[in-house]
Amino acid sequence: MRSSAIRLASYNLQKCVGLDLRRRPDRSLQVIAGLQAQIVVLQEADKRLPPRPAALPAQMARDAGWQVVEVGEPGGSLGWHGNAMLLAPGLVVRASHHLDLPGLEPRGAIRIELDTPLGQLRVIGVHLGLVKRFRLLQLAAIMRNLRHLPRMPTVVAGDFNDWGAGRDLDAQVPGLHFVPPAPSFPSPRPVAALDRFLISDDLRAQACGVHVARPARIASDHLPVWVDLARG
Repeated sequence: MRSSAIRLASYNLQKCVGLDLRRRPDRSLQVIAGLQAQIVVLQEADKRLPPRPAALPAQMARDAGWQVVEVGEPGGSLGWHGNAMLLAPGLVVRASHHLDLPGLEPRGAIRIELDTPLGQLRVIGVHLGLVKRFRLLQLAAIMRNLRHLPRMPTVVAGDFNDWGAGRDLDAQVPGLHFVPPAPSFPSPRPVAALDRFLISDDLRAQACGVHVARPARIASDHLPVWVDLARG
């Protein structure tokens, strides 16, 4: 039997370096635990330069009770181009993939299919580019990938790096719609809704919000965002 909702969160860790310039993965995990989410999509989970070692060590996340989804980047990385995903116990991963995305700067996405209390769910984690043209190309590449896959309730979650209302992005994602965003950046006094969720028409958002409990405002330059999803 399906439960009424599942909580999904997205968090740009800023490589676990807080506004106090201290790298504190333990503090990042404290923020993540406070989200009370079953699925947590992460950005900037790795350090920037090859071999991109994990800023949030996988074993530390496992010790905190999380499943770390394997998405295929070698060399000690937690994810793919900084994108990673943590799952609460009980969720079953059926498939995991990574995608390269077009752009001047290296960008990628991860795609996970899993069994959840809502049934099968596809979650795509993204960190889109800084330049609008490439953001649009990256979303178009994700949508091309989805067109070749079986239909499944789908969420695209992450840092969309878009300071506007998202109307240009909307045009690239037929069949998906944005959960109404709220400002999450910069964390001390948010003015931009960079962190967002796109959901397919067979899902609905029961509630959504931005996590501001301590130590979120200092642990990263982004605040985490969350959404409670139910079947549409």
